[in-house]
Amino acid sequence: MAIAQNFQGKTDSGAKEPVAQGGKYLTFHLAAEEYGIEILKVREIIGLMKITHIPKTPSFIRGVINLRGKVIPVLDLRLRFGMDTTPDTEQTCVIVVDMSTVVGTMMMGVVVDAVSEVQNINQDQIEDAPKIGSHDETAFILGIAKIKNEVKILLDIDKVLTDADFSTLESMAESTTGELALA
Repeated sequence: MAIAQNFQGKTDSGAKEPVAQGGKYLTFHLAAEEYGIEILKVREIIGLMKITHIPKTPSFIRGVINLRGKVIPVLDLRLRFGMDTTPDTEQTCVIVVDMSTVVGTMMMGVVVDAVSEVQNINQDQIEDAPKIGSHDETAFILGIAKIKNEVKILLDIDKVLTDADFSTLESMAESTTGELALA
């Protein structure tokens, strides 16, 4: 199905903000910080492969990959979060996730510095996301997990991209094959 059909009219549903729930999270590193994504959102983890850059896209969109015949957009989480770039290493990898939108689910590759582990995080180890900056700037933070004197930032992967970002992906799809992989 064409991305133009899948992302038109994406609006804020006005639903209650999600709160991090206890459960299994895939943890990974970006710079010196550790993050987590709900394991149910993760399809697979792949080594870094050739990424085809698409002109006129935001710097945090690295491009697209061909994953077993499906064209999947790839975003660099470091750049999306305003961090400095670093050279890719042997530990750099792509986490393929299912991103939920108002109109369905879309596969997206997310470049991270290194994957740590799948960790079971109990509800009593999670605090609400701190109220820092404007809501739009931190809407992607589900909560903060406190485990053995360490802090892990739990992400709502569905909110890492904004409506404007999805519009960019729509344009990107039109300039490539006209379609992006849907879950």
